[in-house]
Amino acid sequence: MEQTHAIHAENHEGGKKEIIKVTLILTVLTLIELALGFWMMGIESQQLRLAIKGTIVILMLAKAFYIVAYFMHLKHEVKNLIMTIVVPLILFVWFITAFLYDGNSFRNLKNTYDPYKKELSTKKAEKKEESKEVKSEETK
Repeated sequence: MEQTHAIHAENHEGGKKEIIKVTLILTVLTLIELALGFWMMGIESQQLRLAIKGTIVILMLAKAFYIVAYFMHLKHEVKNLIMTIVVPLILFVWFITAFLYDGNSFRNLKNTYDPYKKELSTKKAEKKEESKEVKSEETK
């Protein structure tokens, strides 16, 4: 009986240490994100701001990993179960990136379109209409 209590006490202490470790990691990551965010507000360079935003996104993904792994108990799950969550997440991120890229290319095409130049198909239609008018005038 005493052995059972000793094993439970040992597991309980290990669990507390693990939770404290994860909490400290999440706190440090959050503080780094906040510091980068406040530092970014005073920077004028767009490239540096973009690099800081990318760093913040990477830190956010690291925090999401720790939250899912420890608080949703996926760290101790079977690999296949983890892949059923990770693979759709990666595909979802890829779809969002692809749609944003495609939407951005459409915006760029829209801005470079010159409405004053007519397409060849409309010019042919105008020539056909003019030739019909000429033929109708000749028959009169």
